[in-house]
Amino acid sequence: MNNLRTTPTAGKTALITGANNGIGLELTRRLLAEGWDVAALIRSSFAAEDELTAAAIQAGRLRVYPAELTDYRQLAAALKRIKQEETAIDVLFNNAGGSLPELAFSPQGREMHYELQTVVPYILYRETKELLLRGSLKTVIGTSSNAFNYTKTFDADKLARPKTFKPLTGAYADTKLALSLWTQALAPAEAADGIWLRSADPGPNNTLRPGKKSGLPFPVNYLMRFFFAPPTQGAGRLYEAAFGPHRNESGVLLNKKGIVNLKFADQAPRVLANVDRIYREEFRTLT
Repeated sequence: MNNLRTTPTAGKTALITGANNGIGLELTRRLLAEGWDVAALIRSSFAAEDELTAAAIQAGRLRVYPAELTDYRQLAAALKRIKQEETAIDVLFNNAGGSLPELAFSPQGREMHYELQTVVPYILYRETKELLLRGSLKTVIGTSSNAFNYTKTFDADKLARPKTFKPLTGAYADTKLALSLWTQALAPAEAADGIWLRSADPGPNNTLRPGKKSGLPFPVNYLMRFFFAPPTQGAGRLYEAAFGPHRNESGVLLNKKGIVNLKFADQAPRVLANVDRIYREEFRTLT
C-alpha cells in the first residue's frame, strides 16, 4: 500500500499497558525520548531511580493510571480517570501480559491469561475509542506472540475456563492467538471509522524479573536468561507495527518478516463475539 498516513511526531499521546516493565518500559522510554506524552495504565509504579521516567512524570508528560487490569472495578475506575483527564489518544498499545506458572482465575472467574491478554485489550479499545477518534493516528497495537505456532487445537469457547494447564504453549499461547483473531475480525468495521487495529509479535525477549516466577518451561527459561534479546527488541517491533511500512494495513498480525497468516482464522468471529459479550454484559454494567 501507499504510505498515506503520517509517521510519529512530538506532541502526541500513547496509552500503554504494562508500561513500567520489560517491553512496555522500553517502548515508553523510546516514545518519551521522541517527545511523546505517555499515559501508563499499570499495576505497579515506575522505578524511582529511572531518571527519564521520573523526569517525565514530574513534567506531566508521563501520566500514571494505576489498576490491576484483571479486576474490572479497578479497571473501570482507571478508565474513568483516563477519559476525564486525557483529551486524545493517538496510539493504544495493548501490551500487558505474561506467562503464569499455574492455573489461576481473575476476580470475574475467568482464566487469568484469557482475561488479561484477550478480554481486557478489547475492553480497553472499546472504552478509549472516542479518545482515539480525537487523535491523529488512530492506531491500536496488541502484543501477540509466536508461541501459538505450536498450537494443535483451538476452541474459542473453552478459553475462559480450561480444565488443564500447560506452561507457555497452553493458555498463554491460546490467548495471544485469540487477541490476534478478534483483532482480525473487528478491524474491517473499525477501519470504516478511520481506526487501524493490528497485532504484533515482539519476538523472543528476555523479560525475566528478579523474584517473579516466569511460568516458562525450564529450557525456555534458560534460553531466555542467556540468549534472548533485551526488551528493546520487542519495543522496536511494536514501534514498527504502529509506525512502520505496514501502518496502512488493518487487522493483520506482524512479525519481523511482515504479515503472518493466522491459524484457526475460522474461529475469529467466535472469539470476537465472546469478548464483546463479556464487555457488554459484565464490564458495561459497572460503568
